[in-house]
Amino acid sequence: MSHRKNKTQELAAAKAGISERSARRIEAAPTVTLPSQTPRRYWRARADPFEDVWSSEVVPLLTSAPTLMAVTLLRNLQERHPDRFPDGMLRTLQRHVRQWRALKGPEKDVIFPQNHAPGQQGLSDFTSMGKLCITIAGALFVHILYHFVLAFSRWEHVEVVEGGESFEALSKGLQNALWQAGGAPKEHRTDSLSAAFKNLDEEQDFTVRYTALLEHYGLAGTRNNRGVSHENGSVESSHRYLKEAIEQALLLRGHRDFGDRAAYEGFVREVVMRRNRRNAAAFRIERGQLQDLPVRRTTEFAEEQAMVTRSGTFTVRAVLYSGPSRLIGHLLKVRLFADRLDCYVSGALVLTLPRGARAANSTRGRQLDYRHFIDSLKRKPQAFKGLVYRDDLFPREAYRRTWEQLELRLTTRQACQAIVALLEMAAQGGVEAVLAQRLDALLAAGVLPDVKRLREEFMPHEAEVPVVTVVMPPASRYDALLPSEQDDELLQEAA
Repeated sequence: MSHRKNKTQELAAAKAGISERSARRIEAAPTVTLPSQTPRRYWRARADPFEDVWSSEVVPLLTSAPTLMAVTLLRNLQERHPDRFPDGMLRTLQRHVRQWRALKGPEKDVIFPQNHAPGQQGLSDFTSMGKLCITIAGALFVHILYHFVLAFSRWEHVEVVEGGESFEALSKGLQNALWQAGGAPKEHRTDSLSAAFKNLDEEQDFTVRYTALLEHYGLAGTRNNRGVSHENGSVESSHRYLKEAIEQALLLRGHRDFGDRAAYEGFVREVVMRRNRRNAAAFRIERGQLQDLPVRRTTEFAEEQAMVTRSGTFTVRAVLYSGPSRLIGHLLKVRLFADRLDCYVSGALVLTLPRGARAANSTRGRQLDYRHFIDSLKRKPQAFKGLVYRDDLFPREAYRRTWEQLELRLTTRQACQAIVALLEMAAQGGVEAVLAQRLDALLAAGVLPDVKRLREEFMPHEAEVPVVTVVMPPASRYDALLPSEQDDELLQEAA
């Protein structure tokens, strides 16, 4: 203790931050050894409380199920031997289990770190974004991200996918990533994506479409073993860091709501660009080793056929869509992209719709546009009440809540006429968002909407056409435009 040279023991101990008793003990010791420098005692200070049950009861359970937790084993012992093994013995049992696993437990997987050569490998995977609770115009936006990573430089590309892990989403995301990177790696690695692999029993063949996609860009397709995600670790680990970066950017932004999908996609793109800037030096090295791209992209859609029913709907891959009533009875050729459907009749594009997804915990989904039903509902408004897909026609939550109040406080006929009129205003006047805000305000005030007043406020007014009086001049006035005899003489002289 350096303070002890010229200070009292009490003062020196206080300056050293220890008690006076500890100071006396340290000073009296032949060599100064701090408590943290004292070697730990490894001999048992008390009898092992599990000695008589360890070999006969615990070890057989661990042998049959090595992943049993110590707390589960302790609960089992407490049931067999009441009042003998209190909860305070859990830490002791955990040390026993840990030691047993080190000596006699099952073998574990060894992770082999890899050296990635530039331009050698790119990895694709999808990751869920549900925990971030992103909303679009106040409604929860259920989506996933397609994530592509170059293994050497950690350069990445991200696409927002509203549907599932389809081949169209994989093809679009991969092609966008390769064209943005300016080249293609030699190998493309994924996990067991059904969009790329058949996954039938032990069969691991590529699908025909995925094989064509790989051949078009000169990629060798590989996959990790089924259920072993760390073999796809270069992209799996990036999932966590990417979502952490998006989460932090959302916290700085102050809220998680976006006006539309384009705004959210721009937000994600900025986060990815910031992450890529940190890897710019490594990407410049890898960029020189990437393969040249082909002259053009390959197709990134699948084709289906669907008949438009008398209800004005058609089904594609277990998702119900709607179309204009003029298409009823027509067979559509549908091109499914990752984010949209293009519908053709006799080779002519007649309809483009956003692609829908199956509902959570369901084998079917709906993607219906209320605009397709307005004209028919105006003629049969009371059909709205019992409509099978009624709840899918509300464009925003405000309209659904308005319908609940109308149905509660008006007759069926009046309620149906009012909601159909509101939907007509939203569809034809282009005022869906502002009308929803007004409906929210009226609901908060406990007032039902006055359709006539809202129509006068929001519907476009017809412009007044001015009255134009056309006075026909007499025909003799046109004689002044004819050439005179003097003009004829001048023309002859000029000739």
